[in-house]
Amino acid sequence: MAKQEFLLTGTGGQGLILAAIMLAEAGISAGQNVAQSQSYGPEARGGASRAEVIIGDERIHYPKVEKPDFVLTLSQEAYKKYGLPLNEEAVLIVDNSLVTEVKPRSKNFYSLPITKACRTHFGSEQSANVVALGVVASLSSEIPWEHLRQAVESRAPKGTAERNLKALELGWQMGMEAGKVMNSGGNNKLSLDQA
Repeated sequence: MAKQEFLLTGTGGQGLILAAIMLAEAGISAGQNVAQSQSYGPEARGGASRAEVIIGDERIHYPKVEKPDFVLTLSQEAYKKYGLPLNEEAVLIVDNSLVTEVKPRSKNFYSLPITKACRTHFGSEQSANVVALGVVASLSSEIPWEHLRQAVESRAPKGTAERNLKALELGWQMGMEAGKVMNSGGNNKLSLDQA
């Protein structure tokens, strides 16, 4: 697997650090070299948060993401802070339920209703981080489904494994659909009825 750098951004309390840990564990169980780190504002809940994962078969010399291949933003503040500037090859995924002002500079831009789809399917936003994880992993096409599923199952908070596995499947399907639309030259914005 070629090295891929992932940057998951949002606000504290959205569960992106847990999603990054799950992504890292999926990479480890797939036999890859992995580095994972995170940072968040002093106000933890509600402040900007950032989680980074590097996965690949080559040695990782620096544990921080320098040139992200994938950037996920789940808040307007995170988009402003981390979504720009990106190189035009980077994949930028924004949650259009929460990020409404976007000026994409990447040609690989996906606007998906991640939080809204989670709320619609599960009655709350509690597993939106796992839906987002499914989207990112499916678009990367390098993270094996079974390893991702195992990581979610083992890391899901007690009593939430079944819902989180369904959330992972929902996100994986959203990512697959968005990738198909993008590859066919269509609009990269996925509506809820497509999710």
